Amino acid sequence: MSEFPKVAVVILNWNGKLLLEKYLSSVYNSTYQNLEIYVGDNASTDDSLEFVKENFPGIKILVNDKNYGYAGGYNHILEHIESDYFVLLNSDVEVTPGWIEPVIKVMVTDPSIAAAQPKIKAFHEKGSFEYAGAAGGYIDRYGYPFCRGRIFDYVEKDDGQYDDDREIFWASGAAFFIRKSCWKEVKGFDEVFFSHMEEIDICWRLKNLGYKIMYCAQSTVYHVGAGTLNTGSPFKTYLNFRNSLMMLKKNLPPFKATRIIIIRHFLDLITIGRFLSIGQFANARSVSKAHWYFLRNVRKKNIPVKGGQTLTGFYPGSIVYDYFVKGIKKFNQLTFK
Repeated sequence: MSEFPKVAVVILNWNGKLLLEKYLSSVYNSTYQNLEIYVGDNASTDDSLEFVKENFPGIKILVNDKNYGYAGGYNHILEHIESDYFVLLNSDVEVTPGWIEPVIKVMVTDPSIAAAQPKIKAFHEKGSFEYAGAAGGYIDRYGYPFCRGRIFDYVEKDDGQYDDDREIFWASGAAFFIRKSCWKEVKGFDEVFFSHMEEIDICWRLKNLGYKIMYCAQSTVYHVGAGTLNTGSPFKTYLNFRNSLMMLKKNLPPFKATRIIIIRHFLDLITIGRFLSIGQFANARSVSKAHWYFLRNVRKKNIPVKGGQTLTGFYPGSIVYDYFVKGIKKFNQLTFK
């Protein structure tokens, strides 16, 4: 790459000293030539910032006055950073030295690419993809997200089957590359989301404006996963279901959104039954709570889809039906029509 646009890697932290101790050094050793690294802090009460100051004096620190969550935290922090590209990186991600260059090269060559992600593999099982992103994000017609390399809880081994750069529907928030101009154009994350699915929402909004979202296979990072919110957490379940409904309402044309959300109510009743059948009563309550919140507080603002636009990465089928009824576990077994 002949020119290196300015890149800011921003790690949002909240009481994450143990994660910073383990993974920040890999980010610090990145080889990209025009790079600034920031730790944005959501009002931590541990000594994580003291650790950064003492051990990584070249890293800049920006502090929020309270914990705004993932969405609001990044919105507030990025207001104070000047760069051509932002990279929003989870604190539990180990990067490889040259992880930035391939993604920026892909984005520089095509101005219509607004956001991108690298290949995301599992830190504890490095031969496999990782749950939160894998080889790029997709979404089905009912708003259920999945990944190339991960459908529901089935995670594929990385055997090189997804080593091609490809346009996707959403890029993972674990390692989220975005042009600053595009971030400003859509006014960042929707803070109503607080955490979870805000990256899918912003990608959907960008695609509604005609931009592309890309997966870059030549870059690899390793994600621990659930480093800040435990897997199976009822609060995480609540956010995922609530935010999914909000996202459908915001980004689909009004009539289609209403029809899809009615179907979702019935599909999520099945999910509640499944949680009850396996004794996960708190998660069942979380799904019910998410629907109740949506019905009481749904906003009426919609972002219209351009007429006739096909959103690449939008799966026309039901991933729930394909996975649980047809037994499809791998992405390359799906049929996109």
